[in-house]
Amino acid sequence: MSELAFDSATQLAAKIQNKEVSAVELLNYYLGRVDQYDGEINAVVVDTREQALKDAQRADEDLAKGVVQGPLHGVPMTVKESFHIAGTVSTWGNPALKDNIFDEDAEAVKRLKAAGANVFGKTNIPISLADFQSYNDVYGTTNNPYDHSRGPGGSSGGSAAALAAGLTGLEIGSDIGGSIRNPAHFCGVFGHKPTHGLLWMKGHAAAPKMRSTPDISVIGPLARSASDLRTSIDVIAGPDPIVARGYKLDLPDLNGRNLSDLRIGIWRGDQLAPVTKEVEDRVNLVAAALRDAGASLNEEARPAFDTSESHDIYSHLLQATMASRMPDADYNSLVAHVSTLDPADQSDAAKVFRGQVTSFRDWATANEARNKLRWAWHDYFSEFDALVMPIMATPAFKHDHRPFGERTILVDNAERPYFEQVFWAGLTGVAFLPSTVIPTGLNNDGLPIGVQIVGPEFGDLVTIGVAQELERLGFDFTPPAAYR
Repeated sequence: MSELAFDSATQLAAKIQNKEVSAVELLNYYLGRVDQYDGEINAVVVDTREQALKDAQRADEDLAKGVVQGPLHGVPMTVKESFHIAGTVSTWGNPALKDNIFDEDAEAVKRLKAAGANVFGKTNIPISLADFQSYNDVYGTTNNPYDHSRGPGGSSGGSAAALAAGLTGLEIGSDIGGSIRNPAHFCGVFGHKPTHGLLWMKGHAAAPKMRSTPDISVIGPLARSASDLRTSIDVIAGPDPIVARGYKLDLPDLNGRNLSDLRIGIWRGDQLAPVTKEVEDRVNLVAAALRDAGASLNEEARPAFDTSESHDIYSHLLQATMASRMPDADYNSLVAHVSTLDPADQSDAAKVFRGQVTSFRDWATANEARNKLRWAWHDYFSEFDALVMPIMATPAFKHDHRPFGERTILVDNAERPYFEQVFWAGLTGVAFLPSTVIPTGLNNDGLPIGVQIVGPEFGDLVTIGVAQELERLGFDFTPPAAYR
């Protein structure tokens, strides 16, 4: 049964429905791997196996009656700790929320369960979902399955690590600054950041009963295959009941088109946020595969905006959204600090602080500027089907738990600001665009490197479709040697 550890969720569901393995057997197999390996990875931090075993038994009973619950019938999966599961805690990595137990599943979890998925636990995150690493004082540190001295990324780091190590069949995370895409890249799995608002976020919040969708933030799947991303979007996507009264989901697809029918842009790097040569080389590798498959490539065209202005807009809106999660005392302290800043101070730190306590007037100005970006992207994607670009500057880096202000990152031996890495996530995230991360194989140090495929708003099935085609060409998941 060793191949089950690294099968896709689609393959696992087929094996259950073909009765090659039962849902109970498959769940016990993954639980056994968690018990055997997770002590050294620390990815699965909340255990709901007792209920999962009951659900697996029900899945087998249904199948015996000829009833298939859905496309994920019996597939064991985990979800990011920040999602609500009835009877479990969602701390968001904050010790102050260690008793934050919810009595209802998140909407996405309900939809996954309705499709047959069997949720047996939750996976680790950084505090407040706000880091490229996944560690906190509630659950400890998650290690990268390819190298335990490195992190798996964040904030959906436990999600990607569990998938890569073969501890779970499917995952769902969230993304506001690359929190799906960064861990997918660091752990060599597939990840999809959907169009903003495509997946209802009810039940992904530190506070109970929240209904609003935070600016920029989305939820989305991580998997060992692009086909699983497609299945997950099909299962979870769709409007909330209010919007559904007048809107029906109808996403465009490749509609039978091959790579040879597509126009694809290539964006290797940007001087505002340099990437390592090996990351740039992987963009080139994907570009070469697309060219060989007959796609029409353009390496020069860009959307009509200045990237530094785009990044400033993103940073301002991001900081405002992240600060809205702060406890009152911390927020009030920030307000007091900003009042002491010199108006002439335009340092990065000053911009961060001002963004965190921005007025509605300033937020509205930034939002108007963001909508100009959206239209610039819309014009770009009137000519192109997709765009390939980096998602992070480097492969997974060594654990670094120093205060944020003391951290840097080495990009080909040049020391760069730690949070500069968010550039490639924010470039598309601020404009609500979908983005699919694919693995491109391991580097000389045995570390995965991914790239992102970006599309127009609501072009989610197009970017996933391109990912599926590239997966068939060999851009697929490579299991870490220690867990095969």
